[in-house]
Amino acid sequence: MKFPLRAIFLFTALSAPLAIPMANAPAVAAVNNQDPGQFINTLAEDGFAALRTGDHAGARSRFRTLLAQHFAVDSIGDRLIRRWAPTITAEQRAAYKAAFPDFIVGTYADRLFEYAHADLKVIRTIPSATGVDVVSQVTRPGVAPITTVWSVQKEGGGYKVTNLKVAGVNLAISQTADFDSIIQRKGFDALIKMMKSRG
Repeated sequence: MKFPLRAIFLFTALSAPLAIPMANAPAVAAVNNQDPGQFINTLAEDGFAALRTGDHAGARSRFRTLLAQHFAVDSIGDRLIRRWAPTITAEQRAAYKAAFPDFIVGTYADRLFEYAHADLKVIRTIPSATGVDVVSQVTRPGVAPITTVWSVQKEGGGYKVTNLKVAGVNLAISQTADFDSIIQRKGFDALIKMMKSRG
């Protein structure tokens, strides 16, 4: 199963680091990770600012940094291979964890620039069993709005994204199915090889 492009966008497009300014990038406020709604709103603002520079290489760098800062990368990665955890070696697990962030950025970053002039609006926040779900809409000219539900959870001193549903598609479930298919057909080492090739 492949991610829809709209789902791809919202998982990685909002990855723009705050500490590394890009040439010609508009000034944006720092990401506010203390309030769930403001967290997603300011995260989106930074991501769109990265896309609007038109600098693909710079945006990839920004995506990678913000992914590490504001997404629960380790727990997301663990969830995707939970079925296989008892069967893999420590070396395989370490290689997978090392490859995962670059796989996300390398697979999807260059596809995101058609969303450079999109906007995101937070609609409401809903308490969940593990944190808060933030419901938002993404709009861009000439295209129907996309409803998104961000799952966020307090980790350390602020919120981090733990999952995302886009137009009813649960990204964790979709990517798990993708990974399962590769592992079932070719083995876990083949998954790692594919991830490294994308990164």
